[in-house]
Amino acid sequence: MTAEPSRITKVVIVGGGTAGWMTAAALSRLVAGGVSVTLVESEEIGTVGVGEATIPSLLDFNAMLGIDEDAFIRATAATFKLGIEFRDWAQPGDSYLNPFGTHGRDVAGVAFHHLWLRQRASGAPDPGPIGAYCLAEVAARRGRFTRPSTNPQSVLSTLSYAFHFDATLYAAFLRDLAERDGVVRVEGRVVAVDRDADTGFVDAVRLADGGRIDGQLFIDCSGFRSLLVGDALGVPFTSWQQWLPCDRAWAVPSARNAPPMPYTRATADAAGWRWRIPLQHRVGNGYVYSSAHLDDDAARSALLAGLDGAPLGEPRPLRFVAGRRDRLWEKNCVAIGLAGGFLEPLESTSIHLIQSGIARLMSLFPDDGFAAVEIDEYNRVMLREYAQIRDFIILHYHATTRADSPFWDHCRTMTLPASLEAKLALWSGKGRVFREHRDLFTPDSWIAVLLGQGIQPRSFDPLAATLPADETVRFMAHVRDMIDKTAAAMPTQDQFIAQHCAAPLREPA
Repeated sequence: MTAEPSRITKVVIVGGGTAGWMTAAALSRLVAGGVSVTLVESEEIGTVGVGEATIPSLLDFNAMLGIDEDAFIRATAATFKLGIEFRDWAQPGDSYLNPFGTHGRDVAGVAFHHLWLRQRASGAPDPGPIGAYCLAEVAARRGRFTRPSTNPQSVLSTLSYAFHFDATLYAAFLRDLAERDGVVRVEGRVVAVDRDADTGFVDAVRLADGGRIDGQLFIDCSGFRSLLVGDALGVPFTSWQQWLPCDRAWAVPSARNAPPMPYTRATADAAGWRWRIPLQHRVGNGYVYSSAHLDDDAARSALLAGLDGAPLGEPRPLRFVAGRRDRLWEKNCVAIGLAGGFLEPLESTSIHLIQSGIARLMSLFPDDGFAAVEIDEYNRVMLREYAQIRDFIILHYHATTRADSPFWDHCRTMTLPASLEAKLALWSGKGRVFREHRDLFTPDSWIAVLLGQGIQPRSFDPLAATLPADETVRFMAHVRDMIDKTAAAMPTQDQFIAQHCAAPLREPA
């Protein structure tokens, strides 16, 4: 007979913000089963509010929690996001979009982009940009939005979307949900960690007011401080600064001066890049840069000079190092969010990595034996995902012909990780790109960035040449026309939001 394991009955989350309250909201489902969930956070400690742009996976997280999407949008002053526009990355004056959706439709087992490559090589007729065959991109550039169709025969089914939202409001929204479900919040600043003398496991955290909170499973959501996994348990941090040299940022909100477009903008600059994230009530802005190539005052000035509207406060400085802890689950403690690692928000992956860590913790939720095989599996999968995202972000920096500053000289000439070299080699030959090991980014995203930044393959899939040329040209023209007409019939994003999910008027903040 198999013995019933001793269940975890006390979970302690250290830290609030987006990571802490996403974790708390997910774990609140365990409260009904007799598990106490306590979140410790201090109002003295601010949160890092750069995670205002997301990717489509957040829809799954909100759906898992039973969140009504329109209510969430109203509560967080959110707008919709159909992709990310990249300006000046390959060279100044360039622009392309990494859209949330597919390009065209595969034919007879041949990926659509190979049909596009073949027609472009023949030059008769010019197929135009590949983005013209993606509904998400065409709609984004026209400022239009509607939700996807569930009918796989409809071109609207090829559309995916995410959100821009106020991260502080999202954390408050999730806090309300979690506390209603029984999560207990404790105000306090953690000043010490008690550990078992024999196992090294965390027994409790001690607060500045003398309080002590004990638990069995601890979740470290303490941000860059990494109080548990980093400080208390001593898990080393591996820096990826040799590939991702940006280590600072300024962030500031600004006033809206036009209807929000349904995409994030990332504009390359002399020593990094600037983000623009449109919300219903304001615009989020920031400059991510390398302190080795630009001083803080110059970066701050560049950010303010590039705003579309008046600043709504003083710019806030952030410091960080790209990289991750060598293990995200150590003993009885799991690091979620910035406590486990940081990858700059170029592809809006910060909140996804929080979500991914939570989902994998739920699928490997331990008993009080904390089986090593389960901890190892969590670390293996999470570290692989960090590396996959790292490679995709590095691609943006390296695939450039910019030679206008020492920063871009470094990025253009740096040695790449072997995993990215292999991906680029496969693409450079016949335009091959594959999604392996549940890679976060789809082939369509890789294709958009590779082509957008000027990396052209020498050839294409030989099977594309077996398809009748005239029929392929007609098929592609039909796809482009259908996408164009579908986008034109969609409401503008402002119209859609006004009809379904407009946020109440509030003072910009």
